[in-house]
Amino acid sequence: MEKIHPSHQGHSRQEIIEILEGLAPPELAEPFDSGRIGLIVEGKNEINRINTCLDVTPTVVRAAIAQNADLLVAHHTPIWNPLTRINGDNALLLSEILSSGLNVYVMHTNWDHAPGGVNDILADILGLTDTTPMSLGLVGTCSITLEEITQKLHAPLRIWGKMHSIRRLAIVAGSGFDIDIIHEATRLGADAFLSAELRHSVFRSSPIPLLESTHYALESPSMRVLAEKYGWNYIDDPPQLLTHA
Repeated sequence: MEKIHPSHQGHSRQEIIEILEGLAPPELAEPFDSGRIGLIVEGKNEINRINTCLDVTPTVVRAAIAQNADLLVAHHTPIWNPLTRINGDNALLLSEILSSGLNVYVMHTNWDHAPGGVNDILADILGLTDTTPMSLGLVGTCSITLEEITQKLHAPLRIWGKMHSIRRLAIVAGSGFDIDIIHEATRLGADAFLSAELRHSVFRSSPIPLLESTHYALESPSMRVLAEKYGWNYIDDPPQLLTHA
């Protein structure tokens, strides 16, 4: 795909959608994503400038509008539950999007599963080799330390269980601490499992140590890399996390 810069002649919205569907085919999405991916908010038809983000927050939307974006490609939909009324925060967010003519396009679990998508990009960042795909995520040979993992993710890690060394690391970007996937990773030789949003009951049932990072740290790199690859602009809006000893 050619890079799209403001100085270039515009592309139609449908042309860009076809390219995005090629990167993350809708049929790869989990059933619960039905109606929650693709063109979520329709705006102007001509696309000159594209931004990406993880979450469609007010901060992200205002930055996209300030940068004269025509299309915002997000990983998480701004409308998860069906709306029976539009008020409060939803009204404020949607009014800014609609009044600017900004399109919002979502690639969620289809981007998780896609070759070259969320989990493959995370594996590249961590330098994993000899990777084996799982039902979600993958297992790969890990040659870096826990400290180096935190540096590459720009986020802290919580280590659950006794850690010695990691030879084979399983990764599932986002909320991936599913006990069935953890057992799948173990069968594939994983020494540890990296994901986010761990539940206590899952830790108690896990046969291997669990490395807990943040949802944002594990998934946002894929939207940043996507933007870098195509000459778009990634808008960063990480959650504020404070810890006290």
